[in-house]
Amino acid sequence: MTDRTATASTNLRRGSMLMTLGTLASRASGQVRAFMLVAAVGSVGTVADAFDIGNRLPNILFALIAAGVLQAVLVPQILRSMKAHDAQERLDKLLTLSGLGILLITALLTLVMPWLVQLMTLKGDWSPENRQLAVVFAFWCVPQVFFYGLFTLLGQVLNARGQFGAYGWAPVANNIVSLLGFGAFLVLWGSAPDTGIQDVEGWTTAQTALLAGTATLGIAAQALVLIWPLHRSGFRWRFRLGLRGIGLRSAGKVVGWTLGAVLLEQVGTFYLTNVTGAAGQRAAACVEAAQRVADAAAQAACPAVAGNATYSQALTIYLLPHSLVVVSIVTALFPRMSAAAAAGDLGKVRRDMSTGLRSAGIFSVLSAAALFVLPRPLIKALLPTMSEEMIDVAAPVLQAMALGLVALGMTVMVKRMYFAFEDGRGIFVIQVFATVSMVAALWIATQALPFQYHAVAAAGAYALATWISVLLRVRGMSRKLHGMDGRRIVRLYVRAALAAVFAALAGWGVAQALGEPGPLGWGHALLITAVSGSVMVGFYLAGLKALRVAELDDALRPILRRFGRV
Repeated sequence: MTDRTATASTNLRRGSMLMTLGTLASRASGQVRAFMLVAAVGSVGTVADAFDIGNRLPNILFALIAAGVLQAVLVPQILRSMKAHDAQERLDKLLTLSGLGILLITALLTLVMPWLVQLMTLKGDWSPENRQLAVVFAFWCVPQVFFYGLFTLLGQVLNARGQFGAYGWAPVANNIVSLLGFGAFLVLWGSAPDTGIQDVEGWTTAQTALLAGTATLGIAAQALVLIWPLHRSGFRWRFRLGLRGIGLRSAGKVVGWTLGAVLLEQVGTFYLTNVTGAAGQRAAACVEAAQRVADAAAQAACPAVAGNATYSQALTIYLLPHSLVVVSIVTALFPRMSAAAAAGDLGKVRRDMSTGLRSAGIFSVLSAAALFVLPRPLIKALLPTMSEEMIDVAAPVLQAMALGLVALGMTVMVKRMYFAFEDGRGIFVIQVFATVSMVAALWIATQALPFQYHAVAAAGAYALATWISVLLRVRGMSRKLHGMDGRRIVRLYVRAALAAVFAALAGWGVAQALGEPGPLGWGHALLITAVSGSVMVGFYLAGLKALRVAELDDALRPILRRFGRV
């Protein structure tokens, strides 16, 4: 038993490390992609907001139509298929049926794309020209739905076979394609002004094709590169139709509830995008009114306002620490937790979930503190093409999001276990509370606050919904598992929070001494981020050590052992 446990722990560490390294490479190249996109169209302004809607719709639609079904059905059924005597036949049928379904969905979505863009731009003063640009961007980007689906299908097969590396590294291909395309855009048309591109009359079809076409081609590359590692591993897929023997009858009980939950989640996303987009269009209307009367002073007085593009850029930075470590831990743990759940081994599920939540907590608590204390230098360091105006409106959005980062890491792991137990109803009921709370909080904020702060309110409402979601999910999962090692988990998070407050005060003091807040060049932002961040890490580790956090020793022991050998 001890040998099996040690082997499982070794495989978890190896799988997590491969995922982490791949995710690190993809996120690093992704940040270069992000600041080149900001250089091309800005993070505020009509073009940036229109492209954000067109390029984000495939993500929303994939989550709504496909991702919920695939997560609820695919992983458990792949694991069961691999243990069956006719494993190859079952996998062939699963992949064929899923691939054809996603292709059909993509075609149908293309037909309704103008209507969907209309739903995302109901609020605010979207002119017909501005809305039409968002529709054109969406048409160029909608094929991404199919390639996101293919990426998920192939990636889950790789993960189920214990091959974590390729799935983590594949997004690098997307970023390379994007770097080439966005670089060509900057060479041909130059960079956006500091306050973004508000006037769409000078925007051309060639610019749309290069910008949006590059985004779609990158997602295609990300999916197709997974074919090679699957082929090398000996896996061969044959086109095979059929429904019998692949376990969809039991999975079908989950799909309806899961789709309902994802639908509710995206209803909240649509409302949030309407609010943030409307704020951006209010600022664009100010600029257009000043241009009509040729009043340069009035145009200069128009405020830079965070719209949906700014919200998305802040969200990218917010998700960075989460995706680097927490997702890697969850991805490596989930296949064996799912297998344990299928076998009825609740004790093993409890142990693995406790390990995952505590490991993720050490990292996510410090990350939340860093995002809250150092938003401006972090944004400038990661997105150097952002102007001062863009940074000033994005920083409060990132701070509001940071309030929900700890909850995000927890809820991802617990939500996946609901899929493993095929409890779609539980996911749906919890999502009702999360969506209602987010929409209600955001609506109240829009009634009380000026439009300049609506994106900040959206980020705060998102953080609130994340906390409500995780608390309800943990409560429900604890009932399923007859306990969740709760005392040990809570003790870890409380001690980590105390150490993070200690570290945040130290990091804030160093940042103030280095000139924050104030004008930020890229080098200055890097200096503040590096020095203040290092101080925060040092104080945080010292705080954890003083508070006798055993999980810290477990994490550092392999590293210290290697140094000892040297």
